[in-house]
Amino acid sequence: MGNFLSGLLGGRQHKDEGLGLYKSWVGGQSRDLTVATEVEAGAAPHLLERKVDSRKAVEAAKRPLWQKRPPFYKEARERARQGDPRLEEISINVRILEQSLAEIQKADKTAKKELFKPLTDAEENEVYGCFTGGPSSKVLVLHEPSNIEITKEKFQCLRPRCWLNDEVINMYLELLKERETREPKKFLKCHFFNTFFYKKLAKNGYDYKSVKRWTTRRKLGYELIDCDKIFVPVHKDVHWCLAIINMKENTFQYLDSLGGMDHNVTNILAQYITEEVKEKSSKAIDARLWREEIVDIPLQQNGWDCGMFMLKYIDFHSRGLSLDFSQVNMEYFRMRTAKEILRLRAD
Repeated sequence: MGNFLSGLLGGRQHKDEGLGLYKSWVGGQSRDLTVATEVEAGAAPHLLERKVDSRKAVEAAKRPLWQKRPPFYKEARERARQGDPRLEEISINVRILEQSLAEIQKADKTAKKELFKPLTDAEENEVYGCFTGGPSSKVLVLHEPSNIEITKEKFQCLRPRCWLNDEVINMYLELLKERETREPKKFLKCHFFNTFFYKKLAKNGYDYKSVKRWTTRRKLGYELIDCDKIFVPVHKDVHWCLAIINMKENTFQYLDSLGGMDHNVTNILAQYITEEVKEKSSKAIDARLWREEIVDIPLQQNGWDCGMFMLKYIDFHSRGLSLDFSQVNMEYFRMRTAKEILRLRAD
């Protein structure tokens, strides 16, 4: 399916990168980012005569137009502290929180720097070499624990302007699982369902029995109730979306890089996690009462990067980071993902 969209565009370079055609297929409603402004007619302007003290005017002219001032809350705290010594303890707590926030922000910047680390020349040459030449049936990598193999033909979907396939997506999700196991203190405890899970669960409306054995403690080594977040890829004909079950905050998120929303997906997953926790953990919860969280997310600006957006949603969320990327980063992310798959290691 790789260059199918490009073929329909007849090789022409469209201004919207095929996004309009792609949206018509998906049928999703992207967010309307147009802001309309209305200028209301007002009363005719009139002039007011004002007497000005020339000395004050001179003094005002000497002062800088802008002066840096401490935050308002600090001034208010200082005034209050003079009248109430008990606020000294509160002040100490505030300083501790400010220091903690600074450390978190520093760690956040370090993590994001790692996320955009450029490939070396050798790594780029290796990826390009796998994109070109040789038989398409050649197996480039085999992930033995999952028995997923990536042939040269399957690998081509990581080239620009191509749709990602199940094999590449599922391989990458396996690498994210191993990354978390390798560095548990650096990443959230997550479960990564593959691309076939939701299809099977939602078949004929809802079918828990068909996926009941996917998550036994013997198979996973843990129960889903122990996780911070659970990622569920959702494929809609020609479009990838992502559902997230946040087990710690008791919320659901539905992330669609076209800006759409599907409440049916979150309703099915609410029913699933309620039944799953009762069956595997012997605990009674009602996830149908959980909040559906609506958040702003980066959106695709073409007709072929939905799969890569979905993988990066998962990658950033599994690190506990905000989704600080955009369409301009997708070509880099494709190359980085290709490199990590060839090395069988997600960084």
